[in-house]
Amino acid sequence: MDVPVAHPAIARVSSGRRAQRMVAILDLISDRGSIGLAELADTLSISAATARRDLAELADQNLVLRTHGGVSALERGHEIPVALRDTRFKEAKRAIAKAMVQRLPQERYAIALSGGTTTASVARALANHRDIAVVTNSLTIATLLSGYAGVRVVMTGGYLRPQSLELVGALAENTFNSVNIGTAILGADGISAATGVTTHDETEARTNRAMVAKAQRTVVVADGSKIGAVALAQMTDISHVAMLITDSSADPAELERLRDAGVEVVVVEAS
Repeated sequence: MDVPVAHPAIARVSSGRRAQRMVAILDLISDRGSIGLAELADTLSISAATARRDLAELADQNLVLRTHGGVSALERGHEIPVALRDTRFKEAKRAIAKAMVQRLPQERYAIALSGGTTTASVARALANHRDIAVVTNSLTIATLLSGYAGVRVVMTGGYLRPQSLELVGALAENTFNSVNIGTAILGADGISAATGVTTHDETEARTNRAMVAKAQRTVVVADGSKIGAVALAQMTDISHVAMLITDSSADPAELERLRDAGVEVVVVEAS
């Protein structure tokens, strides 16, 4: 069976300094709603020609709306494609992943990994595990794990979401319903004591709910920018989360609320 690949427009900007710059542009637009070309170039210390090329690329991917002399957001909380998200908070994600893997048994064990760049870091950190089964609906994670001798990969079926490269829907849910999982490891677009663990896509959230339902415990791995944030769809209520692993940039007040809700909070330092 042919494996679907990411949209070519995303592939063109999926590495290096330009991808980081385009994420910074999306963050600015999200914060301000709209921004002029000259202001954008000045804020990021880039040329007008560079800003114009980046905006054209983002508009081609339907991430922003070009206006006369600038750009505006399509909608608040619009999802950043996985190829761009992978450039953000790399050190924090590596530290979170190391802390997660240290908390897994070294003997035979089964986990589930949702899609996301932090869970992909967890997958990389499993390279030296001796005997672990990983159930995942993420093409990215399955590919990362395929070369690790001590890792057995179970891939769900389902409908491919090109934004996240995750398989979702009834086929994916049926796979999770048919297995037993020691630990479900969830990435998130937001986690808070009031709203639980959330993501941008409702179908993705429903698939991850099936993952959580078959796990003995659920751990959320999320960098500090996700703490206190709220996305469209709930993956699970906070009462089902045993542990959160995050980094020291997280809002201390929200971390305290999560502790009060019964979540064990682990905070790592990221260089």
